[in-house]
Amino acid sequence: MSWFESIVLGLVQGLTEFLPISSSAHLRLAAVAGGWEDPGAAFTAVCQIGTELAVLIYFRKDIARVVSAWFRSLTDRSARSDPDARMGWLVIIGSIPIGVLGLTLQDAIEGPFRDLRLIAVNLIVLGIILGVADRMAARDAGGGRHRAVRQRKELDQLTVRDGLLYGLCQAMALVPGVSRSGATITGGLFLGYRREAAARYSFLLAIPAVLASGGYELTEIGGEDTHVSWGPTILATVIAFLVGYAIIAWFMRWISTRSFMPFVWYRIGVGVVLLVLIWFGVVEPHAGEEFDTPSEVTTGEQAAGW
Repeated sequence: MSWFESIVLGLVQGLTEFLPISSSAHLRLAAVAGGWEDPGAAFTAVCQIGTELAVLIYFRKDIARVVSAWFRSLTDRSARSDPDARMGWLVIIGSIPIGVLGLTLQDAIEGPFRDLRLIAVNLIVLGIILGVADRMAARDAGGGRHRAVRQRKELDQLTVRDGLLYGLCQAMALVPGVSRSGATITGGLFLGYRREAAARYSFLLAIPAVLASGGYELTEIGGEDTHVSWGPTILATVIAFLVGYAIIAWFMRWISTRSFMPFVWYRIGVGVVLLVLIWFGVVEPHAGEEFDTPSEVTTGEQAAGW
C-alpha cells in the first residue's frame, strides 16, 4: 500500500464510519475505483481504531460517567440501579453477538463477504429498511390528522432485551455494505427509540467491538501475507481519527432536526450503480482480490529460477 492510498483510504474511513452508509464497503469501493488491491479486513479493522478514538473523545463525559458507575456497581449493590451503571452492563451485553459471530465467521469476513455483488445488495436492502424505519420515526414524531404524536423512547428506557437486539443488529455489520451505525440505528428506530438516542447508543455500543477487532487484527499488519505495512496504516488511522471527529459532531446535529432519507437514497443509488457496472462487466465482483500477495510472488519467482 502506498502513502497516497493510505491518505485516501483514511479520508474515506473518517467520512463514512459514523454515517449509515458502510465504511467497510466504501474502503473496498475506493480501492476498486483507484485500481488498488483490496485493503482487506485487517486494515479496515485497525483503521477503525482511529475513528473509535474520535468517539472516545467526543463522548468522553458520557463514557467516563458510565465507566465510573459500572465499576461502582461491581461492589455496591445500590449503585446497580444507576442508569449509567445499567448502560455499562447493556453495552457489554450488546457486544456479545458481534464478538461471537466475528470469531465464528472470520474466514468469511476476510473472503466471500467482500464480494462486490453482496456489498451492492446489502447497500440497497439495508437502505430500504433504514428508510422504512425512518418513516416510522417521522410519523410518530409528527402525528397526523387522525393520529396523536407518539412519544419515542430515550436511552434511560433501554432494556436487556433491547440491548441484545441492538447487538444482533450490530453483528450484521460484519458483512461489508451493511454499516455498523446503519444497522444499529435502524434497529433502534424499529424498537421505538428517538433518532438521537439510537445514534448515541450505536456509537457507544461500537466501542468494545471496534477496539477488540482492531487489536485482534494488529498482528496481521506488516505480515508476509499482506501488502499493508505499518507506516501507511498508522497514517490512515490518524487521518480517520481527525476526519471522524468532525463527522460525529456534524452528524449528531444533523439527525436532531433532519431525517436519514438522504443516506437511504445514497445507499440505494450506489448499490444500483455498482450492480449495473458488474452486470455489464465494467467491474469484476472480485476486483482488487486478484493481486499477487508477497508469498505468491515469492513462489512465482522461485518457479522461474530466481
